[in-house]
Amino acid sequence: MENNFFSKLLQLPYLNRWLIFISDLFLSVSSTVISFLVIDLILMATSSIRFMAPVLFASTLCSAISFLFFQTYKGVIRHSTFVEAGRIGLASLLKAAGLFPAAFFFPETPDTPYLFVAAIIDVSITFFMLIFLRVVLISIYNQMVDGVNNRTERDRLLILDSGPRSVSLIGSSLAAIERNYRIAGFLNMDHTHALRMGKYRTYGIKKQEEFDRLTVRLNVKAVLFPDYKSVKKEQEQLIRFCEKRKVRMLILPSIDEWRENNKYLPEVRIEDLLNREEIRINLAEIVSHLQNKVILVTGAAGSIGGELSRQVCRLGAKQLILIDNAETPLHNIRLELEEKFPEIKFHFIIGDVRIRERMENLFARFYPQVVFHAAAYKHVPLMEENPCEAVLSNVGGTVNIADLSVKYGVEQFVMISTDKAVNPANVMGASKRMAEIYIQSLGLSISQGRKEGITRFTTTRFGNVLGSNGSVIPRFREQLRKGGPLTVTHPDIIRYFMTIPEACSLVLEAASIGEGNEIFIFDMGEPVKIADLARRMIELAGMEPGKDIQIAYTGLRPGEKLYEELLATKENALPTSNPKICKARVREYDYADVLPQILALCETARNVDVTETVRQLKTAIPEFRSKQSSYEYLDAETGYRILKKR
Repeated sequence: MENNFFSKLLQLPYLNRWLIFISDLFLSVSSTVISFLVIDLILMATSSIRFMAPVLFASTLCSAISFLFFQTYKGVIRHSTFVEAGRIGLASLLKAAGLFPAAFFFPETPDTPYLFVAAIIDVSITFFMLIFLRVVLISIYNQMVDGVNNRTERDRLLILDSGPRSVSLIGSSLAAIERNYRIAGFLNMDHTHALRMGKYRTYGIKKQEEFDRLTVRLNVKAVLFPDYKSVKKEQEQLIRFCEKRKVRMLILPSIDEWRENNKYLPEVRIEDLLNREEIRINLAEIVSHLQNKVILVTGAAGSIGGELSRQVCRLGAKQLILIDNAETPLHNIRLELEEKFPEIKFHFIIGDVRIRERMENLFARFYPQVVFHAAAYKHVPLMEENPCEAVLSNVGGTVNIADLSVKYGVEQFVMISTDKAVNPANVMGASKRMAEIYIQSLGLSISQGRKEGITRFTTTRFGNVLGSNGSVIPRFREQLRKGGPLTVTHPDIIRYFMTIPEACSLVLEAASIGEGNEIFIFDMGEPVKIADLARRMIELAGMEPGKDIQIAYTGLRPGEKLYEELLATKENALPTSNPKICKARVREYDYADVLPQILALCETARNVDVTETVRQLKTAIPEFRSKQSSYEYLDAETGYRILKKR
């Protein structure tokens, strides 16, 4: 019962500000009285008694004015800092500065030297009393926290001392962390001297043995990293120490994540350990591009479409139309977005981009200004087995949305493409390349005045995104949960990776800088060997690869390359205002030549003529060469009709 009472008390965001105001006022007036009595005691006089009533009135008035002016009562006491102490000092000075001239209006005015000394003493005592009150309240709070923590079973953790970021924790997040964890102290990797940070001790270590002894002695179950930068910095030292000792690694989340779930801290993920630079975007330019716009997102229930929708909401979109043919995932993102962004008007549409009549109904109803086209089939082996569906969705669906964008005056159309469209080795990549060719040729035709329209077409091309639906990391996590093995297709297979939020941020910036008919390519960092990724995930789980969890090699799947490319061999990259985004200089195609081939290809796919569908893709895209596929024999055929080169 007692423990429950203290727990509820600790969860109060702050004491009532007017209670603090009254307490400060009482202490301030008391300080004034004490200062006059001290002078009388020194002078062995009783002169202050004659004008004590007006002193009390003036002190109360001046104190109230100074506290209201500097708002000393509004601070959260347990998070008080030197800034708060400075504010209290200034309030004390303002109070004394008001009292000094007010004394000349007393019925019996004290001598000026008497008033001057009284003012100095008053400032000192007032400052001391107000600071002392806050120290006492903080001490009581800390004792209550320690008491509640000692009565409950909570994991003990060490916080990595990474400089200013760690210091800032003392005045901000520590109280929230202490609700669910017991802080054993701070951990410093640069020295072995014992220091203190606030009320916590700092422990210095340099070796695995020192870390092991410390975690055993303090019964530490986890280490908290203040930010992603510190995670990457320590991945060859402290991360390894934690992996070997099987100590959990936690990371302090962003403010948004902390608000969504402030109970338990998230664990360090494999995404946080990739050796990639932090991506910075021009937020102001993106906001001006999308703010107060009507925006349509296709494939909105997918990993990329969903994150695009979240980021667009944060940038101040006026209205958002989200389209997908997957009912349950769309329902889930509806619940999330309506809760987080109640000020935005949403329309959640079950529909298929392949059905032109359904899409035209939506365009005629909402008249979107910006379209993000993320709807596509993406899994290489499945599309290799179902090439007609790949064409109908990835090519036909793109044609429908692009044509309707032109017809209904959309300002900008942004297509989400893939690195697999470069020198495609599979049907999925070839279908995306065909979609790229169509929208680029359509945009060129508009810009050259041969087709009426105002729509600017932009393509964004990037590699694998970490944690997306059906990607390698979720699959590895599931295999780990089952005890392994982790399956990798080939020991040497490599891929480029980017987090979903990073990819979507770059898509938004590419949209803001796009002038029309560009293919933007994102800097994906260094490629990652999938086998190394599997080993690191096993280590993060506190196990040893090859001993606790095996890695099994299953062989390359149909249409799979050992490596992906972001630029075709005949293409060149041009820089943009963002060093993480470059523009591909690609072949230009004539819309008059492309359109009949696209229409014929989609008609063949609708007739479910699998062989002819793939043959027509290879005819239209001569660099399409199948790998580990049953369609390889088509590459040997001659007499391909190649699209005219402009």
